[in-house]
Amino acid sequence: MNMPLDRLVFQGLRNLQAIDFEPGSRINLISGANGSGKTSLLEGIHILGMGRSFRTRNMRHVIAHDGDGLVLHGRLAGEPPVPFGVRRLRSESELEMRLAGERITRVTRLVETLPLQLINPDAFRLLEGAPAGRREFLDWGVFHVKHDFLDAWQRARRALKHRNALLRHGRMDDASLSAWEQELVQWSERIDALRSAWVEAFLPVFEETLDGLLPISGLRLRYSRGWDKRRDLAEILRQGRETDRQMGFTQQGPQRADLAIRLDRRPAVEVLSRGQQKLVVSALKLAQGRLLEAITGRTCIYLIDDLPAELDSAHRRVFCHWLESMHCQVFITSVDHDALADLWQPDTPISVFHVKRSSDGAGHLEPLERQTS
Repeated sequence: MNMPLDRLVFQGLRNLQAIDFEPGSRINLISGANGSGKTSLLEGIHILGMGRSFRTRNMRHVIAHDGDGLVLHGRLAGEPPVPFGVRRLRSESELEMRLAGERITRVTRLVETLPLQLINPDAFRLLEGAPAGRREFLDWGVFHVKHDFLDAWQRARRALKHRNALLRHGRMDDASLSAWEQELVQWSERIDALRSAWVEAFLPVFEETLDGLLPISGLRLRYSRGWDKRRDLAEILRQGRETDRQMGFTQQGPQRADLAIRLDRRPAVEVLSRGQQKLVVSALKLAQGRLLEAITGRTCIYLIDDLPAELDSAHRRVFCHWLESMHCQVFITSVDHDALADLWQPDTPISVFHVKRSSDGAGHLEPLERQTS
């Protein structure tokens, strides 16, 4: 079930002039000089699908400096088409969200509506960053294919919050601690089961994808659940109360899970070149989308910022061929239009856009050509 974006309307987004355009259903190439606003275009799509920016935690920074607010609208092709949008006023702290004409209050509705994969410089954090980024990657995959995951995750987080509050209270209430620990154990075990099942399904897809992009012998992914695999979490929590109290938080549980990426027993980031790291990260993202499609029939939309960076022409071509084979909608930015122009098969539908920065600093989106043969 491929439901690409067939219209995007952005107003008040950073330095971009108001835009209203119809992206192509497959490959969209967006070129422009540094600072012109091409990454902001991807950022707008990301906000539409995730309710947040990938460039800043403060959404006020996304609003044009002289603007009162930000309004982003999208439409998914279909019968009937599905309109959705978000609005954020500078004077307000909440994001207003609408889906199919109705106001919604949960960001997860946007996430369900527009499955996105982002490949940008920050994606290297999957290899070099803290476990939180890898947990987010893992949980995105589980969320989209396991319908009870969100409820289990929210319940576990609530129990963890209450246990931590009791630990920091000073005088521990053993009865209350036991009650919240029981709740935490129940939902932690459910989360672990869902994560484990997803990883089991993901690994062969990832290995196949990586082999197509960059065959690397000895690269392994290993899921760790966040607590000692030889012991029950209930026992760990009960016996660890005093040290957890001294630390002020629960030290073991699903909130400490990780997806270790190693090459011959060493962290992959310590061994691989920057270009190899980008291909490994890309394989993770592409494989996640491929698994989503295999399980649900839904396709991801890929946002790829500065694809040519770190990659030689041969690996760019291989990467692009993978995107072609997946029959998904892709938005790719590049400073140099020519770096991507000749990497595609003749029959691949390509839409080409250019973001031009005017003398007043505003970015203008211009369609250059369209190839649909």
